[in-house]
Amino acid sequence: MKSLSALFFLLLSASVAHADWDVDQLMRALAANGAKRAAFTETRYLALLDQPLVVSGELVYVPPDRLERHATQPVEESMVLDGERLRLTREGKSHELGLRDYPEVAALIGAIRAALAGERAALERDYALSISGDRARWRLNLLPNNTALAQIVLRIDLSGSEGHIEGVDVLQADGDRSEMRIAPRQ
Repeated sequence: MKSLSALFFLLLSASVAHADWDVDQLMRALAANGAKRAAFTETRYLALLDQPLVVSGELVYVPPDRLERHATQPVEESMVLDGERLRLTREGKSHELGLRDYPEVAALIGAIRAALAGERAALERDYALSISGDRARWRLNLLPNNTALAQIVLRIDLSGSEGHIEGVDVLQADGDRSEMRIAPRQ
């Protein structure tokens, strides 16, 4: 009987330890990081391709609203989100667009930026949030809360440790998906 009550106490202690890591604490930890530079490798699984497409390069986040994605492999291209303007550059040609004209794209790209900034309210405008894990290994699931966005993306899963995002997995409504792994630069 003594060992049964000890086991119950351990299980209760473990659940209390997990209970102190919630979305608010994750958002505070993410917001505390400030500007970031990280290497990324993204594997895209597209119905149009027989093999996955692997893209690698660097991510740059400058609070409060600048997110850059510079791919170096297999081709050089960049995406710079600065406020409400998105600039795409590939093979020396640039195209710029206003996110207000593309609300679903804004919600998809903006989710990463809002997470990096620790802006829960911005995330909750477009997604229902749920968290699992603990401070050392967490997963934040984003499920679209509007029909227009759900026609583009089924879910976004962010994963990491402490206040660092180490993975971004996106499942699109058409079945395509991407898995991005992120490693901070020193």
